[in-house]
Amino acid sequence: MKITRLIIVAVGGQGNLLASKMLGEAALSAGIPVHMSEIHGMAQRGGVVESSLVFGDAESTIISNGEADILLGFEPSETLRALNRCNKNSTVITSLAPIPPFTVAIGKGVYPDLEQLQKLIRSRTCELIAFNALDLAKQAGNIMSTNMVLLGALIQTNILPISADQIKTAIKTKTKKIFLDVNLKAFDLGFEAALKFSGE
Repeated sequence: MKITRLIIVAVGGQGNLLASKMLGEAALSAGIPVHMSEIHGMAQRGGVVESSLVFGDAESTIISNGEADILLGFEPSETLRALNRCNKNSTVITSLAPIPPFTVAIGKGVYPDLEQLQKLIRSRTCELIAFNALDLAKQAGNIMSTNMVLLGALIQTNILPISADQIKTAIKTKTKKIFLDVNLKAFDLGFEAALKFSGE
């Protein structure tokens, strides 16, 4: 089967690793080969957390510069930081809800302008799907469900060989019962948000 390479970037506490595990479980249950690797930064201090998932019969989980088919960013500046992993055929999905790093908070750095950030990503890739995933997570009932919103957007693109039903089954397996309805609603809201970008 075709090899598809996905990079997920986030800051600590955004649920990147849980989303990655759900994708991995959905792929395995569907009989799709998947290889995963993770890089943990200083998560407790808002450091970067990156996951690489390779779907298909690949020999390595390493996704070098220019090799990612999809970049999924939970935080806009981290999406921008990982842009070199993409190419002209890549699809980028990012939340536009900023989490300014410590350097910005203490006045030692400047957060990138979101409009310029989007223009730059569009100029270097095939497609950009960008929206405020945090707002949709709040609408679903829990700001911690931002990861489910972005999973919904990712699955809507149909780039991965995984269906919405397969992911929802993984959500039901991996989610505590008290959060299940919120997570499923968040997934659907993200799916609908990405649908609005279709055909643009």
